[in-house]
Amino acid sequence: MEQLEQLFFQIGPIWSALLATTFTWLLTALGASLVFFFKGMDRSLLDPMLGFTGGVMVAASFWSLLNPAIEISEKLYPGFSWMPAAVGFLLGALFIYMLDRVMPHLHLNFGLEESEGLQTRLHKTTLLILAITLHNIPEGLAVGVLFGAAALGMEDASVASAITLAIGIGIQNFPEGIAVSMPLRRNGVSRFKSFWYGQLSAIVEPLAGVVGALAVVFIQPVLPFALAFAAGAMIFVVVEEVIPETQRDRYTDRSVLAFIAGFLVMMILDVSLG
Repeated sequence: MEQLEQLFFQIGPIWSALLATTFTWLLTALGASLVFFFKGMDRSLLDPMLGFTGGVMVAASFWSLLNPAIEISEKLYPGFSWMPAAVGFLLGALFIYMLDRVMPHLHLNFGLEESEGLQTRLHKTTLLILAITLHNIPEGLAVGVLFGAAALGMEDASVASAITLAIGIGIQNFPEGIAVSMPLRRNGVSRFKSFWYGQLSAIVEPLAGVVGALAVVFIQPVLPFALAFAAGAMIFVVVEEVIPETQRDRYTDRSVLAFIAGFLVMMILDVSLG
């Protein structure tokens, strides 16, 4: 961890955010690459994987984003420490809500007639990729914002906590890559195309990470708002997308236990390393 922190101070927050989110994207690609070795994966495994993903995202939203936002607000906005976290959290949720209403997309395990967003003639595969892309925007944004916060020297947002968040997001991106590529392969898409679409779903994370770091570094007062914004966006995705996808088959209890496991893993990582 010390070597990673030294690298951060050498290359700066923007490049650090780019490297960290490239790492999370690569783990998505690694998960998607399993499609070259397996033709499919049973829902008894896929649903718990999605549950684990949701648990990591919820834990990261509080331990890595909301809690630091509140603590930083106590110094930047004395007497109104609740306000930046509340406003940012709401705006983050509304941001994803608006994208969800406008962007044509289809959640995993849903039928084509259940597609959301504007009406379109896009293929089911394209709609699936758009859904996961929407899912990954707040993840990349969260990592970038935290690296930007660390660059400002805030003790409540350290380099270690930013690295820990990137590790946590990367861990949950691995099963996410599987969860995208395997259903595509099962629906008749070629191995290469299934892999390509699986990794492509997370390519937005490096872009979102750089945007988040830039916003915080150059506009310091926006820091607690940005942290809470990322948290609100992630929670919206979990409640609106991830959890419903795990509750459509007979593996609901197993998925909930995986959610708990994901929450515990991220909480332990953040408390012990961050």
